Amino acid sequence: MKQQKYILPESEIPRQWYNLAPDLPTPLLPPLGPDANPISPEMLAPIFPMGLIEQEVSQERWIDIPEEILDILCRWRPTPLRRAVHLEKYLNTPARIYYKDESVSPAGSHKPNTAVVQAWYNKQEGIERLTTETGAGQWGSALAFSCSLLGLECKVFMVRISFEQKPFRRIMMQTWGASCVPSPSEETAAGRAVLEKMPDTPGSLGIAISEAVEQAVTDPSGKTRYSLGSVLNHVLMHQTIIGLEAKKQLALASETVPDVVIGCAGGGSNFSGLAFPFLLDKINGAEIEVIPTEPTACPTMTRGPFSYDFGDIAETTPLLPMHSLGHTFVPPPIHAGGLRYHGMAPLVSQTIVEGLSTPRAYNQMQCYESAVLWAQTEGVICAPETSHAIAAVIEQAKLAREEGKEKVIVFCFSGHGLMDLVGYEKYFKGELSDFSLPQEDLQTYLDAIANLPQPEIRKTGKW
Repeated sequence: MKQQKYILPESEIPRQWYNLAPDLPTPLLPPLGPDANPISPEMLAPIFPMGLIEQEVSQERWIDIPEEILDILCRWRPTPLRRAVHLEKYLNTPARIYYKDESVSPAGSHKPNTAVVQAWYNKQEGIERLTTETGAGQWGSALAFSCSLLGLECKVFMVRISFEQKPFRRIMMQTWGASCVPSPSEETAAGRAVLEKMPDTPGSLGIAISEAVEQAVTDPSGKTRYSLGSVLNHVLMHQTIIGLEAKKQLALASETVPDVVIGCAGGGSNFSGLAFPFLLDKINGAEIEVIPTEPTACPTMTRGPFSYDFGDIAETTPLLPMHSLGHTFVPPPIHAGGLRYHGMAPLVSQTIVEGLSTPRAYNQMQCYESAVLWAQTEGVICAPETSHAIAAVIEQAKLAREEGKEKVIVFCFSGHGLMDLVGYEKYFKGELSDFSLPQEDLQTYLDAIANLPQPEIRKTGKW
């Protein structure tokens, strides 16, 4: 019998996070303020606690994880590394497929790995309330869970189409004591401005971010801060506990360096969490193909230019150097709600510019087909976001079969799909279809950022 899961004892949980920034072959470009000059850490203080700001700008490779945070993470960590032996058999592939199962967290995804950390640092600085946005509801659920543990209030602006499509995630947030409203809403100036122009909009993460940031910075008590589930350096760093555990577990499976590392990427957090520790190996000479995946309906990495852009529609965030479709982008209402963000994390974007990672986009129907095959072989129903990673895994496993080569494929199973069954129902009824963003629509969004500062393209040409 082939071993199917590799479990680390709690004593083996990583005690430090890995920060990719100091190991990048070319330095990351700085975020800019409205005057196009680099922002200072102090300028972020009305939004984030200083403990997280220090992590955001850190050039230290390893950052210690506080013991109190480790105690909370041990509720579900270390997570299992599983081998997909049944999918391997079905595909008749010589590839060995492993997946880091982040669906075992209380919220059902990788998101609590940073939500707990952000809530803890805010609590240490006397903050009483956090605001945030959420797409599919994975992040909102995770922050609601974390705030419940640490005694903080939580307000979530959920993209309207997901608020309607995924009511059970909203109920999860309410169960953990958070309040959740559809975005755009009448509660903020940003929301009202959007509704006046587009009363029937399905919403976007860029809109929801504007609302959440506005409520944080306008609180006269000064006791509210904003919390982000992806994109920023410190968020991605918190997720590297995934890849650091995976390295130890691959050693238990008598594997060395994997040939292929895969993760879906909306803002970049779960992909980075698995991939960044392996990118360190690639930077130091290992031959690893690293693949972030996304929807063709929201092709941020594959069709969005590398540009400075705002993270939200109201232009309240700093300008970030990232692959972007433009901050006014409103995505079509596909069911992978967590992959509908207009921008990509600057760190992930720089790995793409450098050639360290190679993004790929997949159609919605192929992803659901892959998800159903996964469920019928491995037994687990995945989130629509995760299905994009699985589509790439199946593609790579078939390629290994065609080439007759043994390969080790590792991917991040970022969340279960038990709250996403409406999407599966529509797939089975034939009510879903593929959608590829038309070039003329994309150009309209890109025209809106044409006058923003253009980043220098920094790369060594090594990869």
